[in-house]
Amino acid sequence: MTFEELGLSPKLLEAITAAGYSEPTPIQAGAIPPAVQGRDVLGIAQTGTGKTASFTLPLIEKLSRGRAKARMPRSLIIAPTRELAAQVAENFETYAQGQKLTMALLIGGVAFQPQVDILNKGADVLIATPGRLLDHFERGGLLLTGVQMLIVDEADRMLDMGFIPDLERIFSLTPPRKQTLFFSATMPKEIQSLVDRFLTTPERVEVARPATTSANIQQYLVRIDTATPKAKRTALRLAMSRDDVKNGIIFSNRKRDVDIVARSLKKHGFSAAPIHGDLDQSARTATLADFKSGDLKFLIASDVAARGLDIPDVSHVFNYDLPHHADDYVHRIGRTGRAGRSGESVSIVTPADEKSLTAIEKLITQSIENLVLEGLEDALADVAAPTRSRGRKSSAKSSDSKPEPKEAPTKEPRVKKKPRSNRHAADRDHTPVIGFGDHLPDFMKA
Repeated sequence: MTFEELGLSPKLLEAITAAGYSEPTPIQAGAIPPAVQGRDVLGIAQTGTGKTASFTLPLIEKLSRGRAKARMPRSLIIAPTRELAAQVAENFETYAQGQKLTMALLIGGVAFQPQVDILNKGADVLIATPGRLLDHFERGGLLLTGVQMLIVDEADRMLDMGFIPDLERIFSLTPPRKQTLFFSATMPKEIQSLVDRFLTTPERVEVARPATTSANIQQYLVRIDTATPKAKRTALRLAMSRDDVKNGIIFSNRKRDVDIVARSLKKHGFSAAPIHGDLDQSARTATLADFKSGDLKFLIASDVAARGLDIPDVSHVFNYDLPHHADDYVHRIGRTGRAGRSGESVSIVTPADEKSLTAIEKLITQSIENLVLEGLEDALADVAAPTRSRGRKSSAKSSDSKPEPKEAPTKEPRVKKKPRSNRHAADRDHTPVIGFGDHLPDFMKA
């Protein structure tokens, strides 16, 4: 099938060709025709399947005629994180070339007033996280009664982040007869309930069974018999030092370990940098831009920070920690093996990880192969030597024998609870805005 067969206008086809695409992906082929016809669509697809174009293309097609009024957007795209919303905005700009359509991006981490100015001029397309959207609405700067098309992206992540009440409210603020395009990687009962309540006889498009891993990804385990951080970092460095490793994303379960692993890798000569919410917004944006351009080889991240990253040419994913939830494993390793390319994932596994590993292998319905790293046993023996000598100075020098920063306790610190509110959660999601570097598009300039 070609894009010409999907019912898109010549101008839109020109933009698609200029972007370098010739054939639609399965989710695009299934979702675009009913969306262009005005039907509701339920799309079930993992990230990396081309689903963003499956809703931005029919959106542009539908809005090509008409004009937005001040503070009354004609369409609304809701995304769970700042990074994902900004990524959707990039896609819109790519495909809307030559169209007289205006767009506003409402996310945290950027100035509020420029967003107000764009809304006051009138925006055909509004792309937003739930918290910032409701902020603008409650300040009287936004009306949703003119929304003709509502798109929800990554609905299951909305559920994970506690946005379902906000999402329900957004649905209630928009016209009941609008067209709705709804996308999710998985369909838990809470998401199915939303679909049943707010979509009208939707066309269901499912391109792959939820929670499956791509056949393009070769998966490996590196087993070590100790869970000490120094031993895990040693195994990680050996796995990263193999000849076929071009670049990669390293996942850690804890934000504090992201920094520790990044410092250790840089100390040992790796081109590596951390990405998490405690970094300045400009630093996060610059780090991601460097990684996308190839100036930075390794990105160390948590699940929240890396959710939805669309970087097509990532050769490897490394799990410094196995995730607590099996479905997060699928999302993590899905950062590689994209757009038809081959990829590889390597997970560091200790005896304490057996329960998590069993859940992962049960979910993906396959056993993960062990990877034998040359020199690993000797390297781990060197790491363990100071411990066996009960504190005596070791005569053998090790590259990782300097005193380590004090490791934080495994138990999370108690934090005084604040009154529960989801309204501003999207502006505290600790996720970066992806890849604009020093060239911010007009819609993000203060």
